[in-house]
Amino acid sequence: MSEKISVLHVCDHLGWTGSRMHGVKRLFAWTLPRFDASRFDVSLVSLRKKDTSEDTLEQFGIDVTYLHKGKFDPATLTALLKVMDRKGTQVLHLHGYGATTFGRIAAAMRGTAVLLHEHANHTTTPWFQQVADSLLAPYTDLAIAVSASTAEFTVRARKIPAEKMKVVYLGAPLDEFGRTRSPQEIAAARAALGIAPGTFAVGTVTRLMPAKGNRYLVEAVRPIVEQIPEAHVYIAGEGELRDELEAQARSLGITDRLHFLGFQRDVAAVLSAYDLVVFPSLWEGTPLTSFEALAMGKPIVSTDADGLRDILRDQVDAVIVPKEDGRAIADAVVALERDPARRAALGAEAQRTSRRYDIAAYVRKMERLYELMARVSRPTRRQGLLREDLSFLDSGPPSPAIGVGAPGGRA
Repeated sequence: MSEKISVLHVCDHLGWTGSRMHGVKRLFAWTLPRFDASRFDVSLVSLRKKDTSEDTLEQFGIDVTYLHKGKFDPATLTALLKVMDRKGTQVLHLHGYGATTFGRIAAAMRGTAVLLHEHANHTTTPWFQQVADSLLAPYTDLAIAVSASTAEFTVRARKIPAEKMKVVYLGAPLDEFGRTRSPQEIAAARAALGIAPGTFAVGTVTRLMPAKGNRYLVEAVRPIVEQIPEAHVYIAGEGELRDELEAQARSLGITDRLHFLGFQRDVAAVLSAYDLVVFPSLWEGTPLTSFEALAMGKPIVSTDADGLRDILRDQVDAVIVPKEDGRAIADAVVALERDPARRAALGAEAQRTSRRYDIAAYVRKMERLYELMARVSRPTRRQGLLREDLSFLDSGPPSPAIGVGAPGGRA
């Protein structure tokens, strides 16, 4: 049997204050245990302090090393090199500004293959990051992004050459989120959240931060409940805006109809309890909860935020409304509540869409990519990967052209 390929994921941190399981951390929890352990030795480095939350990646059997370094600490490089040397790292998979900076410097020193993974369109980056990205672009074998707009950002702001850029959509564990749930199971999930029988439950699972646009869902509550007397709205999640959103709800006099559920460990159970799911985002990469809601066959009302537009189709598997418009959210929810047949059709199409976005399929793509990178990067001085057929990375609906792609890939 050939020697395992050693892959090291590197991220800046594993969460923010008040948030136990954010998107990239959940992605690690879904993906790292799914790699073929007979062929790959996959582990993770966090540049910051140890994760002391209730939900750690170690609980999933993931090998995590914490460097305990500050944001601009030059000692990060030495510490990272020590981990790479100890593990015999052949491929670095990098997530975050610090990780992609220190990771590519380390890769330049060791000749290690590099995959840069961008998860969000931040519009721009600090000047010093642009300098670093320009200098380190030659030490990047390939970059992948979670949406078309994120790829555009990565090429424009993060200085990645267009020929090294690929859009690779994520997904959800279809075995967990796509399975059929019995009426008794759904009733139990609703009861656990305090959803009374007969309630029309409108909800979201989110992080309470500005990008998620939850203030507009709060704005939508009164027009929703005025037209649907049995409606209640539920927001599951943690974040820095909780106090502000609760104050907004008090000022609007809707605290009896809007419920903040806080952190919920079992996202699938929460989504199963909702009759309709709302994504009020202002900007996104592609939120993992959108893949989860699709897999569960939920009728969806979503804003036209960039990453959501990539995977949702208006009037097919979701109703798309303008962002920053609480009234538009409310109107869409009310129209769907009044049309059960349309809700059912949207949900059925959502489940069909979800088949394109199985996280297990994403892992198989990464395995194939890691094998190519380990084989061709060092012997060809990082040029060989672009001569390979990378069309296996493509998935999901066509994205707007951004002038990126390798031979055989999205152009």
